[in-house]
Amino acid sequence: MASDSSALRLRLHGGDQHALAELFSLQRDRLWRTVHFRLDRRLAGRVDADDVLQEAFLAATARIHHYLEDPAVSMFVWLRAIVMQTLIDVHRRHIGAQMRDAGREISIHSPFTLATSVSLAAQLLGRFTSPSQAAIRAELAAQLESVLENLNPIDQEIVALRHFEELTNTEVAEVLGLTQKAASIRYIRALTRMKEILAHMPGFIDSEVSTAGTPPPNLS
Repeated sequence: MASDSSALRLRLHGGDQHALAELFSLQRDRLWRTVHFRLDRRLAGRVDADDVLQEAFLAATARIHHYLEDPAVSMFVWLRAIVMQTLIDVHRRHIGAQMRDAGREISIHSPFTLATSVSLAAQLLGRFTSPSQAAIRAELAAQLESVLENLNPIDQEIVALRHFEELTNTEVAEVLGLTQKAASIRYIRALTRMKEILAHMPGFIDSEVSTAGTPPPNLS
C-alpha cells in the first residue's frame, strides 16, 4: 500500500485528476473508522458514514491545491483533517447550537473539536438494545463521560486515535503536533490512566453492561 500511495502521490503532483480518487479509496476504510467513532450518536439513522465520506471527498477535491502547497503533510492525515471538518459541518447542519464547539474550524494540529469524551464513552460501553440495557447504558454513559472529561484533552485524543481510529504512532504525532517519542510516552500513560478509570467505575466491569450485547473493548 505504501508503494501504491507513493506512486499515486507522484501522479497527483503531476496533475493526474484521477489520482486523488484512488488515494481516497486506499484510505477509505481508515477514514470510515474516524467517521464511525466521531459521529454523534444522536444522528444514528439520519446520517450515514458513507455519505459523510462522499462529502469529504468532494471537499478534498476542491481543496487539493492546499495539500499540493504543503506536501510535507502525509496524505492520510490531510484527508482525515478534511473528514473531520466535514463532520463538523454535518453536525452543525443537523444539531446546530446543541453541538459542542460547532463553530471551530479543523486544522491539521487542532483535533479537539468533536467531544472525544462522549465518543470514548459510547465505544467503551458498546451497544445495548433491550430497554433494561439501554437504561443501564445511559446512566453509565453520563458517569463515564463526566469522568473522562477530567482527563487531559491530549490524553483523550491519544487513546481515541490509537485505540479506536487505529492510527499509527507516527500519524498520531503528526495529528497532535508531537514528536513520535512524546506521542508514544503519552499513549502509554493515557492508557494506564484509562484502565484506572474503568476499574473504578461502579458496575462497569462486573454488571450487566459487561456481559450483555457488545462488551467494552480490551484496552491492552
